Amino acid sequence: MTTTEASVQNITDNEVRKAVVHYLRREDRAFRLRSKQIDHLTDNGIVRVMQAAASEIARLEALQVRAAATLSRRRGNPRSTEAELSLALSVTTRHAGAMIATAEALTSRLPDTFGLMERGRLDLGRAMKVTNATAWLTDEAARGADASLALHLAGKNATEVRKAATYAAKMADPEGAERRTRERRAARCLTLIHQDSGAATLSLDHAPAEKAAAAYARVNGMAKALKTSDEPRTLDQLRADVALNLLLSAEVGGTPPRLEGFLYLDLATYLGLNENPAEFAGHGPISAALARELLGGPDTILRRIITDPLTGQVHDLGRTRYRPTAAMAEFVRVRDRECRRPGCARPAQACEIDHVTDWHHGGPTSTASLAAFCSCDHHLKDEPGWHYALAEDGTLTITTPAGLVHRSTAPPLHAPRAPENSARPLPRTSHPPQNDAA
Repeated sequence: MTTTEASVQNITDNEVRKAVVHYLRREDRAFRLRSKQIDHLTDNGIVRVMQAAASEIARLEALQVRAAATLSRRRGNPRSTEAELSLALSVTTRHAGAMIATAEALTSRLPDTFGLMERGRLDLGRAMKVTNATAWLTDEAARGADASLALHLAGKNATEVRKAATYAAKMADPEGAERRTRERRAARCLTLIHQDSGAATLSLDHAPAEKAAAAYARVNGMAKALKTSDEPRTLDQLRADVALNLLLSAEVGGTPPRLEGFLYLDLATYLGLNENPAEFAGHGPISAALARELLGGPDTILRRIITDPLTGQVHDLGRTRYRPTAAMAEFVRVRDRECRRPGCARPAQACEIDHVTDWHHGGPTSTASLAAFCSCDHHLKDEPGWHYALAEDGTLTITTPAGLVHRSTAPPLHAPRAPENSARPLPRTSHPPQNDAA
């Protein structure tokens, strides 16, 4: 950074700092306390400190809400604004989109609810209960519901706020209740949320209530029928197993369905010489034991990706399933593992292979100039103000319209290991191709 750039950055930082201090300065909140002092407070004092901190957090969230709404209105490009905030705040694009939608609603349709936030009486989590409950209302009806809620939200927990807001919304537009029901049922979807330790959550949202209840009753009945005296699984486990088997078209208690995907593990782990975690593409780390179990399953169709223990880089693409795609595109997907935009976890095999520098602008077609991007981030690259550059070492540099710089490097599956602690690496027998079409 040049001296001029550093000076501009300092001026910008000071401007932001003064704005935040001015926003938070209140005589009744001239509150300074070091964390170590808390040990000397009474229980009453500790609880009051927590209340004061919660109030300050709510007011800071209000500041963030106003900033997000201002940026959204100024830029006028939802995709670009979502990506900017996603990168700047290290949140998912979906979270950034929800933040922007909430900010726009609070600063335009729900002034009384937003006023409670600015006064430190309502945090963002509870305010979102109001924005969600009133999202289907017209602007005029939303303001009416907001006004009726003004005296009933402070001091209420999230469940109480949701119920109050739902009631106010229905009172503001009784005729719209049936329309809202149709819209919510039309928005039904199935979502997958990855967790740690080889687990995930599969959720069916906005399903018709009568069908969801009937489906649960069927799964519950089948699970209870399996719960014999010699069945070690709990009812919860049986319900989960029955539901998954039904979804995967396997008979309950029959042959498990086949699994498909990419499984990354280092050579020593594959050989059983260590217990280092493996990675299931799109999910994340799984235990070595589970990885070897999956690879050994008779009905498992997995691409095993063996890595060099000393470098963590790809050593071998196991040919245990379908004929590979074009060799170069396959190598890029295996190397990148996920979409290259920081924070996006879309598996590379579900991504598009794209020139970082457009081909018609001189970008070569080689593994050194290609990267995996999900459909959304592929199109983001072409939005005004976004600039992408790929260095020789594979580091992708993204400059946003706001001038923030974010870098992404396709990481090794694991940290390089010392030779004395790892299996000797096998000699490489092939190199990634450089001339195939993407």
